[in-house]
Amino acid sequence: MAKVSPDSPGVDDPGSGRRLGLDVGTVRIGVAVSDRDARLAMPVETVPRETGLKDSDKADIDKLLAIISEYAIVEIVVGLPRDLQGNGSASVKHAKEIAFRLKRRLNKPFATDPTPPHPVPVVRMGDERLTTVAATTALRASGVSEKKGRAVIDQAAAVEILQSWLDGRVVALKD
Repeated sequence: MAKVSPDSPGVDDPGSGRRLGLDVGTVRIGVAVSDRDARLAMPVETVPRETGLKDSDKADIDKLLAIISEYAIVEIVVGLPRDLQGNGSASVKHAKEIAFRLKRRLNKPFATDPTPPHPVPVVRMGDERLTTVAATTALRASGVSEKKGRAVIDQAAAVEILQSWLDGRVVALKD
């Protein structure tokens, strides 16, 4: 696989407000949200993955859009799966597909309305290397089995993705 580069936290930053982190898998999407100050990531839920690469948008996209609206999200960070050398894994296309579909749907309702109720969130690709490993290790240490905790692992991986982005944002905005 070719090298793929994630976006950088803090570049074209939308300012204050909540961020959403997504860990996109083939079966589930882990979801995390930040506090209003964009300092701390917290798990929200695991959304069953329904939309395939060639399907029209299904209930998973609608559920993510509802979460985005509920929390008044200003920035969405979709985990970009890469190996330790920075090469894209087989799951890259799934993450990019969800990011594309969210961008398309978020911009659609406001195409004719010059004054949307709140700014349209920016969709970014964030580095997700080792997030699932870190989430699995943390859950095992807390006594949750991998089999019983798969949905929780996806949420924890989304928290890892988002927290890494938030920490990088703090550093980038200080410079």
